[in-house]
Amino acid sequence: MAAIKAYRLAALLVLAMAVPSIATTAEPEAPELIQGANDLSTRLTVPVTINGAGPYNFVVDTAAERTVISRQLAGRLALGRGKSVTVLSVSGYNQIDTAVVQLLQLTAGRNRLSGLEAPMMEEADLGASGLLGIDSLKSKRVVMDFKARRMTIVDSVNGGHDSDEIVVTARSKFGQLILVDASANGMKVNVVIDTGSQVSIGNPALRAKLEKRGQLGVVTPISILSVTGGRTPADYTSIAHVRLGTISVDTMPVAFADAEIFHRLGLSQKPAILLGMDVLRGFDRVSVDYANRSVRFILPGEAWGPPPRLASADRRSAG
Repeated sequence: MAAIKAYRLAALLVLAMAVPSIATTAEPEAPELIQGANDLSTRLTVPVTINGAGPYNFVVDTAAERTVISRQLAGRLALGRGKSVTVLSVSGYNQIDTAVVQLLQLTAGRNRLSGLEAPMMEEADLGASGLLGIDSLKSKRVVMDFKARRMTIVDSVNGGHDSDEIVVTARSKFGQLILVDASANGMKVNVVIDTGSQVSIGNPALRAKLEKRGQLGVVTPISILSVTGGRTPADYTSIAHVRLGTISVDTMPVAFADAEIFHRLGLSQKPAILLGMDVLRGFDRVSVDYANRSVRFILPGEAWGPPPRLASADRRSAG
């Protein structure tokens, strides 16, 4: 059985949402679950210090509204306990304990957060010491350099962009960026940039429209394992043609599931996709600019391995 290593790093929404580890299976009612969080070969992390100690490697999740710390690191640092919070994962609600982080600081910049009550997750599930959510990325630009396998967070500045960058504009909802100029097989689709997910996820509204048009390909049943331990069935397939501004992505892999983030963003009735790292890593570089509400792409790039096929694109601003 060929496993699809598409694990979620804990996409935490306002209350925290996670979409997670999946593997193909021929038996949906008795799925094989593969927890891939310990495979760091496809992770991009940034170093942070906690209360002056560190640095520790944190994953950046552009679809997460809360910053998370691993339970193990919180224990090693003897952090005090905060109040428990309701965590909403793809599989339902859970009460999660928090740790009080007096000061979290990026080692490569001036960005700092104080007085955080960070939900605690298992380090093995996060695949890192913690996770940086949108609460730590305001007015910042997240730069993912896949050729160099390096992620950086820099201050966002107004003005132009590199000549080889393709800029796609976005709108913001609850701090998350939604691309305003995108389509799937010719129909308008809302695309949320999600660096916390190793697989792109489509919602039921998009699946229904594709199925009605006879454009839904062969699906493979999979099981999604959230960081809270719950399991959710999904179907893995591909979409023939997805457009992001002037960029065309052919045969784009997607897992269809009714993830709670679609409801949170008001997209449950509209075709939508969480664009995960399986597609993003097909580019040489991707920059998510929160202050300017835009996403910048550099084509094409060998990146980490065989990416979805990227068609040619006009190098101009879209949107």
